[in-house]
Amino acid sequence: MAARFLLQRSTRGLLFSSRSVPVFSSPFLCRAHRLGPSDDEIYQRTTVSIMKTEAHNGILIHSYSPMGFNIDGNRVFGPCAVIPPAVLQWNVGSSEDITEESISLFHMLEPPIEILVLGTGSKVERINPSVLALLKRKRIALEVQDTPNACATFNFLNSERRLVAAGLIPPSYSRALEVKQDESGDSK
Repeated sequence: MAARFLLQRSTRGLLFSSRSVPVFSSPFLCRAHRLGPSDDEIYQRTTVSIMKTEAHNGILIHSYSPMGFNIDGNRVFGPCAVIPPAVLQWNVGSSEDITEESISLFHMLEPPIEILVLGTGSKVERINPSVLALLKRKRIALEVQDTPNACATFNFLNSERRLVAAGLIPPSYSRALEVKQDESGDSK
């Protein structure tokens, strides 16, 4: 005797006619089933979608010293303006030299930058209020930090592909780790 199985529609799902058990009662078809190594290989595959196919050509500041900066393997001596993809000498000696004229380079760019990171040397220095007002009028956010933190901030924002530029003044020599000697020649 051959058993006949007919699919019938029901309010509880598809039913076999010879058995009144919903098709979805199988432990392999319910939502709570955890897939294991013995399950079909289609459920075990991992796929990766590459959303960005072009290489990132951003600038990276590798190191800094009182002499200047190492930017993508190039040594830059003295203060510099980093405007991806360019690195330019910046004609400032200290934070007092940062004026509306010295930052004109940053607000004349096309497309306009979103953020300007200023590294003011070994410590954070105040910036002239007229410079702050000019950047506010041009809708450029300003981040003023000591140079080590400014380099890290620039690298982070640039890695996120933000429209960022940096004006960096090298930090001064630090004497914090020097060994002091007294008059007798003994080190302290």
